[in-house]
Amino acid sequence: MIKPLLHYGLHFGAPFLLALFFRQEHRHKTLCIMLCTMLVDADHLLATPVFSPDRMSIGFHPLHSYPAIAIYATVFALTFIMPKCRIHLPRWLAPQQHTHTPKRLPPQQHTHQLWWLRPLCLGLLCHMLIDYLDFTLWH
Repeated sequence: MIKPLLHYGLHFGAPFLLALFFRQEHRHKTLCIMLCTMLVDADHLLATPVFSPDRMSIGFHPLHSYPAIAIYATVFALTFIMPKCRIHLPRWLAPQQHTHTPKRLPPQQHTHQLWWLRPLCLGLLCHMLIDYLDFTLWH
């Protein structure tokens, strides 16, 4: 009984704690983004059986695979580098232009629009860590 309480308590409690480290104006959005990372467990539906208490989800499910975790970690690391590098984003990634703004915004104004990548990747990495710890501590 304690295992599922601890597992889901960490899955839903960690985002609340981590959201406190983000800017106050983004805190609610950050919390929602990190809570939405629970949807990564949708890849469990591809497995047969859907749930197996003796199965390690890390490395088994597609969104819990090592390459996927490497992508989450790489993008998370890039969120710390991108604002400092003045990367010019392609137009399809840039924020929508309004008629009263110049046609081309300076690159530093483009990068801050990607703030949501940090909580997304942090939530995914924490999700993977909790799944890993859940399996290793109970088996």
